[in-house]
This record gives sequence, C-alpha cells and structure tokens, in this order.
Amino acid sequence: MNTVQLECFVTVAEYLNFSKASQVLKITQPAVTHQIQALEKELGTKLFLRTSKTVTLTREGVQFLGDAQLILKTALSAKERLGNREQYITLVLGCHNHMELSLLPPVLHDLAGEYPLLRPDIRMIPFPSLMGLIENEQVHAALSVKLEQKTSPLFFRELCRVPLACVCAPEHPLAAHSTLTASQLNGKFIACSPRQIPDEVFTAQTRILGGLRPEERYFAENTESAFALAKAQLGYTLYPDIIPARDRDLCYIPITDLPKISFGVYYRYDQDMPALKRFVNLLGEYIKSQSI
Repeated sequence: MNTVQLECFVTVAEYLNFSKASQVLKITQPAVTHQIQALEKELGTKLFLRTSKTVTLTREGVQFLGDAQLILKTALSAKERLGNREQYITLVLGCHNHMELSLLPPVLHDLAGEYPLLRPDIRMIPFPSLMGLIENEQVHAALSVKLEQKTSPLFFRELCRVPLACVCAPEHPLAAHSTLTASQLNGKFIACSPRQIPDEVFTAQTRILGGLRPEERYFAENTESAFALAKAQLGYTLYPDIIPARDRDLCYIPITDLPKISFGVYYRYDQDMPALKRFVNLLGEYIKSQSI
C-alpha cells in the first residue's frame, strides 16, 4: 500500500468517476485503474462496484475511506513537519451538522491568535460514528449533546443546557407562541434520519410521527435538509436550541415539558493538549456570551 494508490482511491471515491479522477490526478485512466486494482488485491476486497454507467463504493470501500484519508493526511503532515523547522499543532475537531459547525469560526479565530502554528481539521460525521473516532484518537474532540454511554475512555464537558425547540418558519402558526408543550405541537412534521440526531430528539419525533397521518409526515436525510423544508413552510421540525447556532431565518420555540439537553464537548480522559483545553474553554465562553 502506498500513497499513490490511496490518492487514486480517495479521488475516485470523491468523484465516483474514473475519468474525472484521472484528470484531477493528471495521470491516465488505465493508471488509475491499475492502482485501484493493486490496492484491492493487497486489501483482499473490492472497493468499488463498476458498471458501464456507474461507479459506487462497496461497503468495504466506505469503511476504508476514512482510514485512507487519515493515512494520507498523516503522511502529508509528516512531510510538512520534516520540511519545516516549526512544529505545527494539529487539532482534529468533529461535529454532526452545519449548526454545530457555525459555532467554530469565532472560537478558532481566537485560538489561532494564541497558537499561531495551529492547524485545525474539521470533520462532519453522523452520530453513531463520531464517538468511535475519538476513542481511536482519529479525532481529538467533538461537539455533541450528552449521550447515554457505558464505560468509556471519553470525558464530556458540558457547555450549556438547552431546551428542545420547535423549529419553523416565521409564517408557521406555531411561531406565534413564545413557548409550547408537547401536546400543542400540531401540523405537518419534518422528521430527520436517526443517524443525524441525538436520541432525545429521535424519541420525541417518533412520538409525534405516531399520531400523524402519512400525508402529514416529511422525512429528511439530515438536519440541514429538515431546516430547508421548514424554511419552505412545509412543516416544523425539532432541534436543541443552542442560541449561537440558530438559523436566523427560522423561529425556535422551546418545548417546556420535555427535558433539557446537555450540550458540550467530548474528548478522551487522557488527552493532554494545551490547545485542546484552551479550545474547550473558549467555546464555553463564546456560547455563554452569545446566549445572554
């Protein structure tokens, strides 16, 4: 296994097109095919399914993609460190969606001012996968609501406790309320894939869906899609009301009779990076200042 093979694999996985990958890599298409076949032979598994019209990743290909990206990143970082006397500080952060992502820019701006050699790496990953990446030290820390966990090497630092909110367009009838109870929720509902939301949200949306007719239900692959449908006034959805992460085009009405949700940062107990600890403190200060 070498970096050329991995670069070919990652590029084909990105475009799902061997011809496009060869153009990006500036090598011939047969050369790309050869590198992929050599990698598949070494791994002992097929990474792509090819027909005359389509290219798709196999299950094994999907599983290997993250590893391949990490190996390439590690190789590139090592090359940069060896070619530069200064020691860069790599901080790999995880989040689940663009709402959590929106919390990072002001915090990373301040953190980079204190650590000029900081090189942040941000990854958006579904709920079931992110904790495992922290445990395996592929991600240093991740923004998340607090999860119900068994014994784990992960530590959770709570940054705020927030209500679960009804999220809808300003024109939606529910937007006229300052607060709501679960029994007051009515109308068409936009549910989100369970892979993209915390258990508390999934439990609440399952209860709502059970009382709706099929024509009153919309299903979204992720929170961004659910918010887009809400903006289109097709219904309402549910999301923890983290004030600095709010979408300004939507209304957030807290649901008072549902438990509040703990939001914060997960990282390993044995993680001892000064830049990470400072990141967590800055993030907490930012959320607090924006929530007043």
